[in-house]
Amino acid sequence: MNNTNTASSSNNQARQAAPLRKTTQYLMPDTLPDFNDGEVYNIYPVTKLPDGNIFNGYESLAHYIAQQKTVVIDGFGGVWWHLVKDNLQAEFDKMGLTANIIETSKFLKPSAEIDKLVEPFLGTPTSVWGTRCTLQLEDLYKLDELKAKHPVKALDINIVVGTGAALAGWDAPVIYIDVPKNEIQFRMRAATVTNLGSQQIQEPAQMYKRFYFVDWVLCNAHKKALLNKIDVIADGQWPDTITWMYRDSFLAGLNKMSQSVIRVRPWFEPGAWGGQWIKEHIPGLNKQAVNYAWSFELIVPENGLIFKSGDNVLEVSFDFVMFNNNREVLGKHAERFEDEFPIRFDFLDTYDGGNLSIQCHPHLKYIHDNFGETITQDETYYILDCKPNEATVYLGFQENINPAEFKEALIGSQQNNVELQITDYVQAHAAKKHDLFLIPSGTIHSAGANNLVLEISATPYIFTFKMYDWLRLDLDGNPRPINIDHAFNNLVFDRKGDKVQQELISKPSVIEQGEGYELIHLPTHAGHFYDVHRFDFYKQVSATTDGTCHVMMLVEGDAVLLETADGTKHKFAYAETFVIPAAAQSYTLTNLGANKARVVKAFLKD
Repeated sequence: MNNTNTASSSNNQARQAAPLRKTTQYLMPDTLPDFNDGEVYNIYPVTKLPDGNIFNGYESLAHYIAQQKTVVIDGFGGVWWHLVKDNLQAEFDKMGLTANIIETSKFLKPSAEIDKLVEPFLGTPTSVWGTRCTLQLEDLYKLDELKAKHPVKALDINIVVGTGAALAGWDAPVIYIDVPKNEIQFRMRAATVTNLGSQQIQEPAQMYKRFYFVDWVLCNAHKKALLNKIDVIADGQWPDTITWMYRDSFLAGLNKMSQSVIRVRPWFEPGAWGGQWIKEHIPGLNKQAVNYAWSFELIVPENGLIFKSGDNVLEVSFDFVMFNNNREVLGKHAERFEDEFPIRFDFLDTYDGGNLSIQCHPHLKYIHDNFGETITQDETYYILDCKPNEATVYLGFQENINPAEFKEALIGSQQNNVELQITDYVQAHAAKKHDLFLIPSGTIHSAGANNLVLEISATPYIFTFKMYDWLRLDLDGNPRPINIDHAFNNLVFDRKGDKVQQELISKPSVIEQGEGYELIHLPTHAGHFYDVHRFDFYKQVSATTDGTCHVMMLVEGDAVLLETADGTKHKFAYAETFVIPAAAQSYTLTNLGANKARVVKAFLKD
């Protein structure tokens, strides 16, 4: 078996050693041999294109540019633009070509002016959250000066390069360089990128806040506006090379996946409460990491899609498939959610780790009014694995909860660093494999130690109001933010006593059965806009999409073979997440293991 997860070249190791990124996660190789899908979890899942569709290296890109003579090189904030410029210049020098390279960074407004523009969207300096930016990318630039720059006809090559390059208005082919959002964060932590228009390296949490609420909002809107003008798409995640392909190949790939199956590239992060399950069960990860608290299985604002042609790979953000194919992906729900993919799958690993904080999430009106979001963070916990008789989920209040006393106890704990007996206030429930705990917004909850939780949720993922965090520090030795006031603006105190068992723990039932299979309904809360089913089967089961997308995972068994109506076939291993778009129409799952397979399916309610 060619296991690309364990393969690494000396070139890739050298890149990882460079101080350009701060992370324990390996940099994805720019070439990948074929992987035996379905045998083990694949951390680099790909959508295959015909051979010759993806090109590798600055030499090939420079030759393309030389043929065009004048180009626009735009891209996402967080690209190492100085390396792009230097690598291209080196190739032009080899060819003996003269080049006029205009950098958009030189036309940004003064950083103090940009700081003032974005300040209203960043909340208070100590806050974890801001609110979604309503500016446009062009508002950060001295646009008249940028538009006044024109190609110099006496030179062989003319390029305007950098984030926002298309704002120059040149009538020229557009090359767009994307970069994965996890890599942006690794660069941010290493202080090798800054926020748009900022000359200051800040503490990572503040930089992330500005990325999330300002930079990514502006860059995504700009990317969407450029979609029909892009001639070449490129992947800029490596310091010393680049991969790229033409627009037609790119769109063909997006169109194909939007009618068959999508699996994003997952990524993994350690955390204060993180466990050891992911490290022990998912091959190809850095075993030197202290733990893995999260796997971004399908948190699409930060996931990428990998295309593969021959051995060359190219990753783009998930946003592209929503910009180009949201109707195929979401079907009858496309008008409601537009470009936002509404369902999230992620792992919370507390196996041999610690408890998550005691927390809750905002109601829809609260998240909209305070943070500018259109969806709120309604969650569920599906117990994928756990230590028998040792795993707990904290959920709902005790019958005798007194809100004022609880708040006083939380504040006292925070101010005096005093441990709370949290079960005096919050219920603790024994967790078993395949349980589903329901966490609509405003519900107090936490995953206890010794769980591997599959979090099935609405997409928002950073709006967690922590009330009690077991007096611990983060991995850098700093206190974790506590948000008691935000929490008490949202807590639902009548989710208590027997009502928790009745309304917040799903009661599975068989709603369909046939030869060798059952369709199990795991009802969600009335407040959830998604529902959960599970196929339990020995051989094969078929289903229709009924005009909506299905988000799926093999939660028990070795592997399944998926075949969609258009003939696409793909094998998936245990714990791999995949999306069947609405436009796939129908599909069949075949169990490739000897024992019963169980496949969870999350989908939008009508």
